[in-house]
Amino acid sequence: MLRTRFCELLGIEHPIVSAPMGGTANGELAAAVSEAGGLGMIGGTSPGGPEWLRAQIRVARERTTRPFGVGFITSFPDTGELVRVALEERVTVVAHSFADAAPYVGASHEAGARVVVQVQTVEQAVRAVRAGADAVVAQGSEAGGHTGYAGTLSLLAAVLDAVAGTPVLAAGGIADGRGLAAVLVLGADGAWMGTRFVASREWAGGNWAKQRLVEAGTDDTVQTHAYDQTMESPFPAGIGDRVLRNDFTAAWDGRDDEIVRRRGELQAQVLAAVKAGDPRVAPVRAGAAVGLIRAVEPAGDVVRRVVAEAEQVLRARPSQVLR
Repeated sequence: MLRTRFCELLGIEHPIVSAPMGGTANGELAAAVSEAGGLGMIGGTSPGGPEWLRAQIRVARERTTRPFGVGFITSFPDTGELVRVALEERVTVVAHSFADAAPYVGASHEAGARVVVQVQTVEQAVRAVRAGADAVVAQGSEAGGHTGYAGTLSLLAAVLDAVAGTPVLAAGGIADGRGLAAVLVLGADGAWMGTRFVASREWAGGNWAKQRLVEAGTDDTVQTHAYDQTMESPFPAGIGDRVLRNDFTAAWDGRDDEIVRRRGELQAQVLAAVKAGDPRVAPVRAGAAVGLIRAVEPAGDVVRRVVAEAEQVLRARPSQVLR
């Protein structure tokens, strides 16, 4: 049985966390992951705002008595109000990404919540721990959606050295038990997985996006600013957006200045494509491990299989390479 400091910290069975993908990681997905023994996370930064978040927390609580949490894109302007909802609802974990989490740590701890901070640099990890974070997530550039530019393994190793004594999870490029086993051997306390749970029955995004993801291969992603420039998304400098290549990225990747000039026209195109479920123009955010995903499955089955695969690798591989 796999057991890490992160499992002990939160009272969970398996060192797997479903990433809090904004607006699409809903209460149903979080509950399914938690019921299977992992830690399910709701994406708290959503167009639905505080009312949507409160409803999704209650959906999760109806479906599981196990720990679950809420994660935020902390650079977005409504974070304070959303965090207040999560703390009022007494979630187990509050997670932050893409901004300084220090203003939220004290109130979260007072409410009994653990604080997890996702980082893209070693400096961010050190700051998060100094601010009182209970765990950090080292997110590598292989991750789907918004991420930095350091590779997962190199960033993970450096963060582990920098914040020794604090549980560290790995994110980016992990979609099966081999990936989980690899980061555990390197010293991680678990895996933070997004793309693998996009291809789950419970994920609240469109079926067209799930299908496109299952069809994609490892070579089919690109890290771009095209969608963020078009939609004026408030992510900080140094953060890219890993999506599946499509007609829109082929036409607009690297053309930021022209995007700004034609923003109204391009916004209308993207919004219409999302509404129509057209992946030629609409973004499908996916990590570099997308080529390992073959089917849309129940999230609980994903958790159980990844754990079983990791246990098998960790038992078999040492005897194959150690003489």
